Amino acid sequence: MKYLTLITFSLFFSLNIFAYPVDSASSKDSTINRINDDITNNIAAAINSGDAKKLASYFNSSIDLTVPSSDGVYSKSQAEMIVKNFFTQYPPVSFKINQQGTSNEGSQFSIGTLVTKTTKFRTYFLIKKVNGVPLIHQLQFEAE
Repeated sequence: MKYLTLITFSLFFSLNIFAYPVDSASSKDSTINRINDDITNNIAAAINSGDAKKLASYFNSSIDLTVPSSDGVYSKSQAEMIVKNFFTQYPPVSFKINQQGTSNEGSQFSIGTLVTKTTKFRTYFLIKKVNGVPLIHQLQFEAE
C-alpha cells in the first residue's frame, strides 16, 4: 500500500511539472529587464556621486557627449575626462530619473534631472547593446 501511494504521488507531481511548462520567453524577458534596470541604476548612481570613472565604464568606445562646454563625438577616454571636468565644475547634489523607455531595436533611454550646487541639468542617456553588452552611446547634460 505504501508503494502504491508513493507511486501515485510521484506520478501526480510528474504530470503537474509537465502539464504547466514554464514560458521561457517571459522569464528571459524579465531577466533582461532586471539587467537593464541594474545598468540604469548603476549609471544613475555614478551620476549622482559624480564618479566619472565609474560612469565611463559604461561608455561605448565612442560616445556622443553634450555638456555645457563641449558637444561632439569623443573616444571613451576623452569623454571620461570631459565628464570628470564637468563634475568638478558642477558637483552633483542629487540625480533622479524621471522617465525611461525602450525601442523596438532593444535600445533604452533615460531622462533625469541632475541638481548641482549652482544649476539643474536635464540629463539624457541612450544605451545600446554592442556584442550583447549594454553601453552608453549618447549622454547629455543640458542646463534647464
